Amino acid sequence: MDQRGFKDEEVDTGQAEAELLADIIREQRLYPVFQPIVDLSTGECLGHEALIRGPRGTSLHSPYHLFNAAIRNHLLHRLELLCRRCSIESFSALGMQGKLFLNVSASLLSTPEHQHGFTAELLEELGIPRENIVIELSEQHPFDHHGLTRSAVEHYREMGFHIAIDDLGSGYSGLKLWSELHPDYVKIDMHFVRGIDKDSVKREFVRSICNIGHTLDCKIIAEGIETLEELHTLQEMGVRYGQGFLLGRPAPEPGLLMEPLVVRHGYLQNRGDMRMLAQADTARVLVRSIPAVSSEDLLKDVNEIFRNDSQIIAVPVLVDGEPVGVVRRADLLELFSAQYGRALYEQKPVTRLMRKDALIVPSDMPLERVSLMVTEQEDSVLIQQDLVVIEDGCYVGMANVRDLLKRMTELKIRNARYANPLTMLPGNVPINSEVDRLLQQACDFHVAYFDLNHFKPFNDCYGYTRGDEVIRELGELLVRFVSADDNYLGHVGGDDFVVLFRHHDWRKTCESILSAFEERVQALCRADDLEAGGIWAQDRNGQKAFFPLLSLAIGVVHPDPYKCSSCHDVAELAAEAKKEAKAIGGNALYISSRRIPRPSPIGRRSA
Repeated sequence: MDQRGFKDEEVDTGQAEAELLADIIREQRLYPVFQPIVDLSTGECLGHEALIRGPRGTSLHSPYHLFNAAIRNHLLHRLELLCRRCSIESFSALGMQGKLFLNVSASLLSTPEHQHGFTAELLEELGIPRENIVIELSEQHPFDHHGLTRSAVEHYREMGFHIAIDDLGSGYSGLKLWSELHPDYVKIDMHFVRGIDKDSVKREFVRSICNIGHTLDCKIIAEGIETLEELHTLQEMGVRYGQGFLLGRPAPEPGLLMEPLVVRHGYLQNRGDMRMLAQADTARVLVRSIPAVSSEDLLKDVNEIFRNDSQIIAVPVLVDGEPVGVVRRADLLELFSAQYGRALYEQKPVTRLMRKDALIVPSDMPLERVSLMVTEQEDSVLIQQDLVVIEDGCYVGMANVRDLLKRMTELKIRNARYANPLTMLPGNVPINSEVDRLLQQACDFHVAYFDLNHFKPFNDCYGYTRGDEVIRELGELLVRFVSADDNYLGHVGGDDFVVLFRHHDWRKTCESILSAFEERVQALCRADDLEAGGIWAQDRNGQKAFFPLLSLAIGVVHPDPYKCSSCHDVAELAAEAKKEAKAIGGNALYISSRRIPRPSPIGRRSA
């Protein structure tokens, strides 16, 4: 194909895009989604930001491609006015409460397409108070700052709307805009929120913004909150409002999807089954939001993503939201660096360069399994490997192998610090942390508390080295029967062990452990003790007494995650179940019917 052929192909592609965009605007085929903005001090929803998606199954479904196409075809402002209409009408139809945050490009305010009174008339028609509307002014494009004047903003304020500056820290004017426009809200760009718990510079920036906001009576909203660590750091710094995947994803009907948030011990936490919550030991904590492309997109689109962010090394390719491969920066640079490479290939579909060897991992996969999956790759692949993280089969984000290795090192150091030295199993601190995590996510789980009967007489009679051997063997037995994929095994101390079961075969597993332990005891005791059915040893009063052979008591409890507020409540239930199991005698399994802790006696009046 000659050079003219390439130009014809580019013209055809551009014409098809322009026609599709014109059809979308003419037929109003836009679909609003709403993301909650949450009060971090109470867990209540302040309002929602309206975001737009194009028709599903088309190349303009993604807002990134939709708005860039509008810019290329000089239809940005027509598209934006339609976005505003669709968002307000959907907000009204869903009967949503609170504030509605509407994105407005600054340049729209000084264009002929800007219809004075358009928004106010629509709100009056739908019965939505003007004070419920927040106009988010952003500088997404280089020409935006030419239209953003104080008089233009006052137009909205005089109509009764609130004003917000979006993405503070990423625009062209930043603090100057804030000082000139006196907005009601300022949104901190997600760059300064991501990883703020580990970055002192970002903390100082946000702290300064909070101080200015307090002085100017301006509400601060932190965008892009994705981990509990980020959330708690922001709370400690006094940030009042937040937005991000951790608090709620954009959804067509957010009221049906957003889970209740509560404040516990001064921190905002989620009590619903939100699997997007950051989990300290799963792939979810590694996720970074990286733009994705569809299989119909062009290599020039991928190149634009790489050009905008030098840290991105791979872009996922999606089909109906599911990842099918990746385009790697190194591959694209090599292709484009060849003679005529860019001219020959930038109009080709991404599938031309897509690699299907990407590692795809579920967001709830434990980091140990993720690490094993990565290290099993060939060295040549491992060097340039990034992970594609999914949730319910759909793309969530990318994870960097370097971040995985760093996190694994932190986990090993933490586990070594709190591990029981006899068995090297997790001790009290990580056990309690895991229980709290399961409660925060309202997970369904059973707790099995394992304790040896008559261990002290055995230890006194056989010596502490044989006693340590028994504890180690019990730990090894539990490791053999308890799957690490679904469950969590810990060593509380002494001869006490705990298993947090997530699968439904917990009863069968406990019964298998009892049988295996009973067989093992035969090899641990002397023949004469086995024949006698016990041992002679001193009791707690120093008197010689006969004690039965070693046996294992297992108390199982099924905590109610909505009624147990912390690991301490669960520990109380498990201790009670273990006590009942020991009272049965011998190798016994006791299953408690109690799911909530007993009321505290503190504060009770005597009759």
